[in-house]
Amino acid sequence: MNALVERFTAALPELLADIETLVRKESPSSDEVAVAESADLVAALGARVLGVEPERIGPHLRWRLGDGPSRVVLVGHHDTVWPIGSLATHPFSVRDGVLRGPGCFDMKTGVVMALHAVAALADRTGVTVLVTGDEELGSPSSRELVEESATGCAAAFVLEAAAGTSVKTVRKGVSLYEVRAIGKAAHAGLEPELGVSAAIEVAHQLLAVAALSSPEVGTTVTPTLTQAGTTTNTVAAAGSFFVDVRVTSLAEQQRIDERMHELTPVVPGATLEVLGGPNRPPLPSSASSALFARAQRLGAELGLDPITGVEVGGASDGNFTAGVGTPTLDGLGACGGGAHADHEHVLVEHIPGRTALLVALVDEVLRETV
Repeated sequence: MNALVERFTAALPELLADIETLVRKESPSSDEVAVAESADLVAALGARVLGVEPERIGPHLRWRLGDGPSRVVLVGHHDTVWPIGSLATHPFSVRDGVLRGPGCFDMKTGVVMALHAVAALADRTGVTVLVTGDEELGSPSSRELVEESATGCAAAFVLEAAAGTSVKTVRKGVSLYEVRAIGKAAHAGLEPELGVSAAIEVAHQLLAVAALSSPEVGTTVTPTLTQAGTTTNTVAAAGSFFVDVRVTSLAEQQRIDERMHELTPVVPGATLEVLGGPNRPPLPSSASSALFARAQRLGAELGLDPITGVEVGGASDGNFTAGVGTPTLDGLGACGGGAHADHEHVLVEHIPGRTALLVALVDEVLRETV
């Protein structure tokens, strides 16, 4: 066994204890108190492991190590999608090599791996560790912080969970919209002809929006939450639906944005309002290819199973780091599966090797950018 892998294998009980500490602190993104308390916990854990207190920006934590500019940034988040009380139905456990608990895979294990990997570096000068508290909401308050921390770096390593055991070399860009239709209410039985149905307008727009998808180039335009009307015997005076867009290129993201804002009413007398736009740019293969090749080589040197890559539709803060021109490799955190689902889990056997891989990646980039 490689000495670095052996080191983290010996340290596995400590890593598991730290993961348990974070998982047992529930931190749903929308609960400001819970996320603040989680940030306190991550700050204390990071200060113990790294020996340095973090910079605190609301629920976000940043460690900038050494003097001079940052050369490598490690990115993660401590918020989850799991509501308070989830531990009662999905308790923390480690059995038969499988770790479970709300947020264990997405992505509290990755946070612990990042902290312990940086602590193992012989020289941490130029390393930034950023752990945010609103990623699951789309990073509304942390986007600028992520982009600022990544700008000018030689590499960004994102500790989001792996896809099974594969790192993530491509992520689609995301756009989010809300389409609102305004009509006019009327009694559905007495005088429906006096009404203007926002429900019918919504139906027309749902079909128009869904037709914007272009599967041949990887663009999906998906209407999601939809509502209209107030009572069963009233012509709907208002209706709305949300739209989730995933694209592989900035050109497609721009095309969809233009078409969304060109939507026009179909029902006479109805009006439309389209809110929203691009949320995250794509993370293209060109941003990850060099780092992926490096990870494959270093993984082989460490004696790990071959490092494989995969393209995914989900987005992360890695989209932002790639968006500012920083080479980015994502999915370097926990191996396992079930993100956001009842079967969320982490495969314990991969934690030492993947933590060692992170050390090797950061160390090599630092040595090449001195």
